[in-house]
Amino acid sequence: MRDKNTVIGWLLIALVFIGFTIYNGKNAEKQRAALQKQQAIEAMAQAKTDSIAKVEAEKKAAEAEEALKDSTDAFFAARQNGAGTTEISNDLLKVTLSNEGGQVVRAELLDETYKNQQGGHVVLMDGEDSKMQLTFEGKEMNIRTLGDGLFFAPAEQTDSSVVMRLPVKGGSIDIAYTLHQGSYILSMDVTAQNLEGIFPANASTMGIKWDEKMRQQEKGYSFENRYSTITYRKESGKTKELSSGGADKHKGAEKFEGEGMKWVAFKTQFFSQILIADGTFGVSDMSSKYEKEGSGYLKDLSTQLTARFDPTGKEPTKMNLYLGPNKFKTLKANEKQLAGGKDLDLQSIVYLGWPIVRWINRYIFLYIFDWMTGWGLNMGIVLLIITLVVKFAVFPLMRKSFLSGAKMRVLRPKMDEINKKYPNPADAMQKQQEMMQMYSQYGVSPMGGCLPMLIQMPIWIALFNFIPNAIELRGQSFLWANDLSTYDDVISWGPKIWGLGNHLSIFCLLWALSTLVNSWISMRQQSYAMSPEQEQSMKMMKWMTYLMPIIFFFTFNSYSSGLTWYYFVSGLISILMMWYLRKTTNDDKLLAQLEERKKMRKEKQKSGGSSMMERFQRMAEQQQEILRKQQEEAQNRHKNR
Repeated sequence: MRDKNTVIGWLLIALVFIGFTIYNGKNAEKQRAALQKQQAIEAMAQAKTDSIAKVEAEKKAAEAEEALKDSTDAFFAARQNGAGTTEISNDLLKVTLSNEGGQVVRAELLDETYKNQQGGHVVLMDGEDSKMQLTFEGKEMNIRTLGDGLFFAPAEQTDSSVVMRLPVKGGSIDIAYTLHQGSYILSMDVTAQNLEGIFPANASTMGIKWDEKMRQQEKGYSFENRYSTITYRKESGKTKELSSGGADKHKGAEKFEGEGMKWVAFKTQFFSQILIADGTFGVSDMSSKYEKEGSGYLKDLSTQLTARFDPTGKEPTKMNLYLGPNKFKTLKANEKQLAGGKDLDLQSIVYLGWPIVRWINRYIFLYIFDWMTGWGLNMGIVLLIITLVVKFAVFPLMRKSFLSGAKMRVLRPKMDEINKKYPNPADAMQKQQEMMQMYSQYGVSPMGGCLPMLIQMPIWIALFNFIPNAIELRGQSFLWANDLSTYDDVISWGPKIWGLGNHLSIFCLLWALSTLVNSWISMRQQSYAMSPEQEQSMKMMKWMTYLMPIIFFFTFNSYSSGLTWYYFVSGLISILMMWYLRKTTNDDKLLAQLEERKKMRKEKQKSGGSSMMERFQRMAEQQQEILRKQQEEAQNRHKNR
């Protein structure tokens, strides 16, 4: 029994030993795996440490290399400046300047009068819209403020001024920007500091390359584009515009030689950026290229200029940049703040038409408009009052034109008798002579109604140029139009229809209808002075006259609703005036007056006096006699053969 127990004990001890051995083996395996893992982590950490050390070593080597380059690289410090922007502002304008190029990259108008289409402030440029590169030619290198990885740094900054400084070994190029209260002008003074050794002794100019993508500010792309271009004022005092498009209607370019420019402007319909020289700019190139509709831009404008530059730094290159509205009074007030402002004529950037038309606008309508806008009236009412003033001012001419037609109307029976007397086309000369004799006897002229109407044309054209350029209409609502400076589009649709667009201007439609009625009245008036043959030959002209209002409608559908409102009211008043004149004209009394005039002319003729019509009649008789003799001579020569 004891032996059995002993055997069992030894078996248990063996099992425990075997189990402990197996357990201990597994634990040792885990320890070995953990140790290997720890060794791998330590190896990776060591490798990372070695890598960082290598990078640091390479960085120190690069820094050492750059430090070595510092003795030869004039732009070393400029390359170390970082990107960034600086803001300065006054009560009207906020300007953002970029370290890259030291240039203006954003201009925001703070005047609450001017809003964009979303109701916020108007932003003339932002980001990549504008690029102005200055170039200075050196002895061994050229300094370009853009494109070479050089950065300016702001210095001497206040709320409304800052000096953008480009470090160049031993000195710097400084651009001092200053805004003054109550002004849209940003002063730009470019100065070289301690750079005499870099520039050649004969250096006297710097280059300016100015590129701008002009933002679309108004609703109507095509109409705003019509007034967007480069405008410049020559040293001789003439303000010119670069052609807004070539034959392909995509770009225009013009070369300049010799004559300097006082200023160069990138303008849209209502806002401009005008670079003004202290003296004059030299201009080598200007170009304009259309941007695609819907892109948010109108045109890419570009110009290359040269300006005076003093490499010694004694005299800064003074320039000024106007960033503001194309408002006549505002431009005039801002130019007074500049030296030599009286010769700049910045307000000429507001297009008011050709010389004669421009004088009418500048010295008549501009003062009338400013006077009336001071009343605080709605702009639609102001245009209505101006229309009434114009129509009543030209009413005497209209009345004279109407009476001329009325005289021809009451004499129509006598004209018909002469036409019946000479039915043969071969007698056309005799018929015309007798007609002229009758006109002379009664003191009338078939052309008497044309001259008064022609005199009104400059006024019509003047307002055609004035109203679309009046910034006071911008954003002003009237009746169904929410902005009188652009088209009214109460009726609109999605896809564009060729020749019409995607809207229907109600003011334009009303104007076209009033023009059609006026054309009908005018043609009736003219028909009284025509013979049947003349009426027959004028049929095509008559249909063209009726077709013109339809053409006008398609042409002016995208024009300023303020302009079409003026034309509609003008046409409506003309219809009412013609109706009034017709109602107050008694044909019998008018004929009696003509008969009395005929009697008086006969008496005057007996006493030796003669009128211009009578002299014209005698000339016609002489011409007829010469023609008769020539015909007889031709017949005699024919018989002799």
